[in-house]
Amino acid sequence: MFNGFSHSVKGASHEKTGLVCQDSSAYKVRDDYAVCVVADGHGSKKHFRSNMGSKFAVEATISTIDRFYADKAGFEESFPKDHKRIIKSIQKQIIADWNTLVEEHLKNNPVTKEEKSKFTDEEFEAIPPESYYGTTLIVGVAGKNFTFGVQIGDGTLVALFDDGKAVMPMEYNEAAPANVTASMCNSNAASMFSAFYRDGQKLIAMYTSTDGLYTSFGSEFDFLDYHTIITDQLSDIDNFKKVIINNLTKRAHFGTEDDISLSCVYDKDLLGERSDVIRAEVEANKKRAAERKAERLKMHVETE
Repeated sequence: MFNGFSHSVKGASHEKTGLVCQDSSAYKVRDDYAVCVVADGHGSKKHFRSNMGSKFAVEATISTIDRFYADKAGFEESFPKDHKRIIKSIQKQIIADWNTLVEEHLKNNPVTKEEKSKFTDEEFEAIPPESYYGTTLIVGVAGKNFTFGVQIGDGTLVALFDDGKAVMPMEYNEAAPANVTASMCNSNAASMFSAFYRDGQKLIAMYTSTDGLYTSFGSEFDFLDYHTIITDQLSDIDNFKKVIINNLTKRAHFGTEDDISLSCVYDKDLLGERSDVIRAEVEANKKRAAERKAERLKMHVETE
């Protein structure tokens, strides 16, 4: 049986400037599938409604996955046979749903004089309306016999399968080719997604997070170790939520000072069955971390 959690924290830099949290996050669990999703609104000048854009991205994702699972038996049968095509269809549908939500919001909430006041008339006319709502998106979906994820823009997805090792099936990228920010608001957004698909491996837990979390760590090793550690704590979910919210808040204030969102879904039964494997991985990670630290100290001494 699946369970999950999600939480978004405003970064210290946004608190200082009075900017609202640009992140949104959510999870949804059903008997046969679970979704974890986060989105990070760009927050820059021309993306002045990106906090709403990230909210709409999360909503569009949940509704899209629900729609594909409406015929659960048919979807579970066809998906493994044709996952590349179906994932592309899911990406296109998320974009379409997001654009619909953006258009509806703009229709009911026209741009105000205050919002326009930050631009010259020429500058404002040059901004496509969907750009007001620009955002990234990272999605993980756990099915009965498969796991997949899609992503546009920066942020991370971390998965722990039944071997207990934390992996990033999609590489962390700060920017798309040619330094063009990959965003839901781009006219070619559907072609800018990354994706992964796995079958034959049971999923213990999967996490999606905005880039504020990744950049609060010194290395990718530390980042992955963190996910192994928190997976070991998921068995007591009520206490875990308190601990993780406190940790994310500290990272958002004393790390990069950026907004941070983390969303997770996990298989409660498999988590219990593989608890020894996860704890062994935590201990192995501690040993490897100590070895890396010793090697860095050695190199520092040799260069002096």
